[in-house]
Amino acid sequence: MKQFIGFIKKEFHHIFRDIRTMIILFGIPVTQILIFGYVVTNEIDNVKIVILDEAKDEVSRDITNRILSSGYFILEDEIENPDQIETYFKKGDVKEAIIFEEGLAERMQKEGSGNIQLIVDASDANTANLIVNYTSSIINSYIKEGQLKNPPLQIVPEVRMMYNENLEGVYMFVPGTMALILVLISAMMTSISIAREKEMGTMEILLASPLKPIQIVVGKVIPYFVLSFVNALLIITLAYFLFNVPIEGSFLLLIGESMLFILMALSLGIMISTLTDNQQTAMMISIFALMLPTILLSGFIFPIENMPVALQYLSNIVPPKWYIIIIKKIMLMGTPFSFIWKETLIIGSMCVLFIIISVKRFKIRLEE
Repeated sequence: MKQFIGFIKKEFHHIFRDIRTMIILFGIPVTQILIFGYVVTNEIDNVKIVILDEAKDEVSRDITNRILSSGYFILEDEIENPDQIETYFKKGDVKEAIIFEEGLAERMQKEGSGNIQLIVDASDANTANLIVNYTSSIINSYIKEGQLKNPPLQIVPEVRMMYNENLEGVYMFVPGTMALILVLISAMMTSISIAREKEMGTMEILLASPLKPIQIVVGKVIPYFVLSFVNALLIITLAYFLFNVPIEGSFLLLIGESMLFILMALSLGIMISTLTDNQQTAMMISIFALMLPTILLSGFIFPIENMPVALQYLSNIVPPKWYIIIIKKIMLMGTPFSFIWKETLIIGSMCVLFIIISVKRFKIRLEE
């Protein structure tokens, strides 16, 4: 029994002195609980809207004040023309446009009803549903609380879902799935592959060969670039022909942006490999830096604008966030490059940054 107890103590000692094991045992669960607790929500918050008030009467002003004072919506702008709505949607900040018909209060007094049009960006179907429900609920509560002089009167919101009229969930998941698959194949598998060479001792053999270090690295990542590109084409093909997800924008632009994202992910994978000496560490870093942030903090499943401010800032360093925005704008909105150049620049800058760090780390390794 003493030997058995001593064996158990020894196992605990090995676990407690291995920082990587401690992180896996305690770090990942705590991180998941905290992130899921803040990220997973069925509420909306700080949704930016534009308002076209053709009525400019007491009813439209009261409803506008009630919507803006609810704490759920922020007025981005008061527009004068319905043609401005799509421009705001394509910029990516505004999620809803509210149009009050001309003579709303007068019509309600004469006919007993009025119309308010809600135009919503439905590229994220779940968020669009929530926005419509919240807005409609505020309008209905305005009526029920006796704000109108001659009940029973009613306002019937006319809802129009742009870019995803049927609220197909696949429209939301295709961009996120592309980002997740490309990151896992390009970055995670590349980092693990190179780390495996170090762990097995074959990297020194490769470095001693006539091949230059840059040739070795390029030779390792080319297969993953090809596989990632094939996967991107496969996902787009399945989405278009099987799930009827449209490609409203330029197909060549879509492919070009996907190739840039793959290059960025490969650069990230190489950088991770320069920071690790074995597959276990590479896998752990990849999970923390790639898979969980892609699922939770990229806007893949949960809207970023609903997250706490700290997590919104943190999401800016998650590369898939910018790729998902680009894919949605090209495939669903048909936007040209002029509307996505900022996101493209961010991904390109990340790619350059990862390459610079990788080259410096690789030189340090060779000198050691």
